[in-house]
Amino acid sequence: MDSIAIVILNWNGRNFLEQFLPSVCAFSNGAKIIVADNASTDDSVEFLRNNYPTIQIIINKSNGGFAKGYNDALKQVDAELYLLLNSDIEVTENWLKPLLKTMEDKSVAGCQPKVLSYHNKSLFEHAGASGGFLDRNYFPFCRGRIFDKFEHDEGQYDSEIEVFWATGACLLIRSELFHKVGGFDEAFFAHMEEIDLCWRLKKLGFKFVVNPKSTIYHVGGGTLPYLSPQKSYLNFRNSLFMIVKNHEGILFFKLIHRLNLDGIAGIRFFLRGDWKHLASVLNAHVAMYRHLSVLLKQRKEIKVKSTNFNSNGLYRGSILWARYFKGVTKFKDLNQRLFISKK
Repeated sequence: MDSIAIVILNWNGRNFLEQFLPSVCAFSNGAKIIVADNASTDDSVEFLRNNYPTIQIIINKSNGGFAKGYNDALKQVDAELYLLLNSDIEVTENWLKPLLKTMEDKSVAGCQPKVLSYHNKSLFEHAGASGGFLDRNYFPFCRGRIFDKFEHDEGQYDSEIEVFWATGACLLIRSELFHKVGGFDEAFFAHMEEIDLCWRLKKLGFKFVVNPKSTIYHVGGGTLPYLSPQKSYLNFRNSLFMIVKNHEGILFFKLIHRLNLDGIAGIRFFLRGDWKHLASVLNAHVAMYRHLSVLLKQRKEIKVKSTNFNSNGLYRGSILWARYFKGVTKFKDLNQRLFISKK
């Protein structure tokens, strides 16, 4: 068994592989590097075979998205630690050492580095920034990024801390725990599947940590642009999926409240004449109702297995209220007393 396997999921990303594999190969001594190809139709596999003969290639039979793509590939990877890495990421020298140090704590299920923007390396990047959190209505946000507001990295979030979720763009996770909870939920296809995975593992008492001593640069939006209606659909739908599966306490009232908040977002799209994003919200709700029986079954199964929910990283306030009514654009300006941080 290898100690650590870096697994890069690729779909028609030949240009990203050509651009970013050199940094991964140069700065990842001691790790096995694997590219899992998600049924690409470009020349990605041929490029790898011709230019990187020592890199193992796993070819998935179909493109089942991020979730199924990784699940299928990781069944064939024998390593103690998986490092899931997006193909559009530039890593830096010694990026692995801080992450591996964090994993010496056996209560830590997974961790992430600091994620900065490749196109503006002084800004935090959308996917993970310096660690992920959820508010009381389960909207995700990060140290360094609240919705569409990105902070400049001035070292203000360089402390290693426990978070609620770690980004799937660069996630170091224990293979045993990944498989113990069944990996990613393949119904998600893409987006928020890592939050759902972290949530399920936190229900078993495990931790997730960000270690900003490790830094990477992420292009972002490589598969779906951030303003894509399809991305909006997946985000709205998958957020509802994970709430039904994982919410502690009475589900009905929490779900109704969240559906109403989504409805307000839908009204904003309507008033702007943004019909495609309005349709994304409506279709996401329809999809949730269609999957409700399956989600409730999953909820019951998760509840039975849950032993000691580690709620650290939940924010008892509303990030929507803070951002759009109080004008808060920086993580440090949130009411820090509202973060759950139990020792």
